[in-house]
Amino acid sequence: MSDIEIARKAKMKPIKEILEKISVPDTPEAFSPMGRHIAKINLEYINTLKNNKDGKLILVTAVTPTPAGEGKTTTSVGLNDGLNKIGKKSIVCLREPSLGPSFGMKGGAAGGGYAQVVPMEQINLHFTGDFHAITSAHNLLSALIDNHIYWGNKLNIDVRRVVWKRVIDMNDRSLRSIVIDLGGVANGYPRQDGFDITVASEIMAIFCLAKNLNDLEERIGNITIAYTRDKKAIYAKDLNAQGPMTVLLKDAIRPNVTQTLENNPAIIHGGPFANIAHGCNSVIATKASLKLADYVVTEAGFGADLGAEKFLNIKCRKSDIKPDCVVLVATIRALKMHGNVSKEDLINENVTALKNGLVNLERHINNLHKFGLPVTVAINHFVSDSKSEIDAVLEFCKTQGVKASMCTHWSDGGAGTTELAQNVVEICEEKQNTFKFLYEDDLPLFKKIEKIGLEIYHASEVVADTKIREQLKDFETKGFGSLPVCIAKTQYSFSTDPSLKGAPSGHVIPIREVRLSSGAKFIVVICGEIMTMPGLPSVPAADSIRLNSQGEIEGLF
Repeated sequence: MSDIEIARKAKMKPIKEILEKISVPDTPEAFSPMGRHIAKINLEYINTLKNNKDGKLILVTAVTPTPAGEGKTTTSVGLNDGLNKIGKKSIVCLREPSLGPSFGMKGGAAGGGYAQVVPMEQINLHFTGDFHAITSAHNLLSALIDNHIYWGNKLNIDVRRVVWKRVIDMNDRSLRSIVIDLGGVANGYPRQDGFDITVASEIMAIFCLAKNLNDLEERIGNITIAYTRDKKAIYAKDLNAQGPMTVLLKDAIRPNVTQTLENNPAIIHGGPFANIAHGCNSVIATKASLKLADYVVTEAGFGADLGAEKFLNIKCRKSDIKPDCVVLVATIRALKMHGNVSKEDLINENVTALKNGLVNLERHINNLHKFGLPVTVAINHFVSDSKSEIDAVLEFCKTQGVKASMCTHWSDGGAGTTELAQNVVEICEEKQNTFKFLYEDDLPLFKKIEKIGLEIYHASEVVADTKIREQLKDFETKGFGSLPVCIAKTQYSFSTDPSLKGAPSGHVIPIREVRLSSGAKFIVVICGEIMTMPGLPSVPAADSIRLNSQGEIEGLF
């Protein structure tokens, strides 16, 4: 059966029964139902949990992504079910899917097989409207900027230096660069503009890093929207935009609760771009989960070099949380691709290529150890995996001093991850938490970038022209030098060249652009050809999505 067929046969329980598992009372003060199977936890109730002891935080990350797939979300859901199956009180914390990838190439983000969160169709489509609220808040600021310019421009905004684009939650390359305000005096001053996808919005990044509504409003006010002719920064608060924008987000900021196929709690909230932002679910959701459960499983975007690095250096730094264990997801298929096997040949056994590709797994293990974190490997099983290939990965992990588990959650649900769950519990109970950041706050911005480039990407050099170096120094002069850096580059390689598989070393990391996210409080460092508005592929997923004669959705995955 397809993922959507499996999800459609799920026997979901009323959401109040799911919340009972984590001791959330059935009262209007605690949560607000959003239909029968979804709810939003109220912030007022979350505030009452502040004296509860925190549970253990499990970070799920993966090897470098390939077209073969790694199954990070599926493994997160499966592990959560596995932990509950061995008697642990566990919650999985995930990001909300974006409509762009759902109708584009990547597909949905609700897991797969028998390790899914449900109701799958709602989660992958409009869900509780959080992304629509974020889109509206972002575009309200865009409208206020142009309205201010139209009515006299008292702030002396240089229309050539407006840095705040518009957003839409859809892949649409035609909107990357546009001209607005055409049509004469009544419509304003013509200028160049563009759209990003909603998940790339700084509002989304702020939404997922904010501690509460007051922090959300303050961060929104600090967004840099434009500059004057003499390059003085203009902020959202200069337009009094933070108030109405926060109003649009006041319901969205409450975490969403759903369930897995095995009726275990799942909190799905927020979804920042894993390149241009930190790629993690909201801080509010993660911290609330830690107060409600003994174990919290969460994931970071893309491979460990991008996703886990940002989770650890940005999210953990901003929220005062730290993982107790890291689960590194790998597939035989992906490792063979890192050993230069084509996607078409993956069905054939090839232990030699697999062993060549293990350098990618080794690199990620070593990188994660630099943060002082214990690692266990989850081998996400595919039916084409041979016993010889599986044994080769298990034996390799022994040489690395890490435990590895063969996981069959796609076909078996939580029963397929009980060994992994036991490994995670053992690590959390026996290993002392020695987590540390890769760099300190007071390190100069370029040195922070170099630290990541040399130690995580294993480059020989990070290069930037004089203009970019001066821009970084200007950020430091203006008081932003203590911010963490968020490197945006291809997710398909440790380098900026997506064709370099395995574990390339000695390459050069060129910085193309740096951007200040003064509201989210990090510096975006763009390397290579990264797009903040993706395009649709030649045959988008949308081609297969339709309603059948029974009015059911087909083709969504």
